[in-house]
Amino acid sequence: MTKKIGLVGARGHVGEELIRLVAAHPHFELGFVSSRERDGQRVADHVAGFDGDLRYRNLSHEALPGEDVDAYVLALPNGKAAQCVAEIDKRDDDPVVIDLSADYRFDDGWYYGLPELTRDRYAGQRRISNPGCYATAMQLAIAPLREHLVGPVQCFGVSGYSGAGTTPSDKNDPAKLHDNLMPYALTGHLHEREVTRHCAAVEFMPHVAPHFRGLTITSNLHLDRAFTRDEVLALYRDRYGHEALVDVFDEAPWVSRIAHAHGVHVGGFTPADDGRRWVVVSTLDNLLKGAATQALQNLNLAFGFDELEGIPHEVRA
Repeated sequence: MTKKIGLVGARGHVGEELIRLVAAHPHFELGFVSSRERDGQRVADHVAGFDGDLRYRNLSHEALPGEDVDAYVLALPNGKAAQCVAEIDKRDDDPVVIDLSADYRFDDGWYYGLPELTRDRYAGQRRISNPGCYATAMQLAIAPLREHLVGPVQCFGVSGYSGAGTTPSDKNDPAKLHDNLMPYALTGHLHEREVTRHCAAVEFMPHVAPHFRGLTITSNLHLDRAFTRDEVLALYRDRYGHEALVDVFDEAPWVSRIAHAHGVHVGGFTPADDGRRWVVVSTLDNLLKGAATQALQNLNLAFGFDELEGIPHEVRA
């Protein structure tokens, strides 16, 4: 059983990762990839590792319902999804829509698809909001201790500049980032509000670094009682022991080790002297588990395939 996937916004970094993942999936094939700037050009000329004669197309919003696809993946900037969704809604067969922007992460009518934490809430919804990259790393770092939190979690984040997209700005200018760490949106960031809505209250301070891909979150958690290191490790290992895309380490994970990986590394569990304050570090590839890989998990879930189908991963007992 093959399902056709249409990709809207295929020119960006995440779009290229999605093209590779969908093309290699045993049950998916690309129905179309849309890009205004690359209209008519061969996808294989832009996406390393992709074979075939598929070409980019400049599809209008109004043209989307006429495409013969079973699912649409919207890889567009924030604020751009609604027009596409309004047109897709005109179809009478209710196709799956995966939105990678923040546009529907606060909409109760959409399933919020962070599978490791929300898969038990999936009940066949056809509209799926893909979580943000930083938000994924924060929630997976916090969730095992969520019931013991006292006050908001302080999260210091550093991302590679691919997270700033392809539209030129200070945040993706290698010359300006050289030997630099660039803070931005230090209060009220979208991912701060997203994590507070879906997991726990956080105070998030993001930064951009000179590397291209991968992000790290250092989370400072205040707890309602003292915990030993063994207790904390047991909570995380019990929670993620059967999650193929979450690895728990004693030591703090390094962002350089997560590039091109499909999962999340969580570790560095460090207590203050009173055992009631803990610091936890999480890393992920912002283009993969922070976006494209998670979208593939959600597509698999929507069509009843194994959640990890088409995703390179370690098989766990």
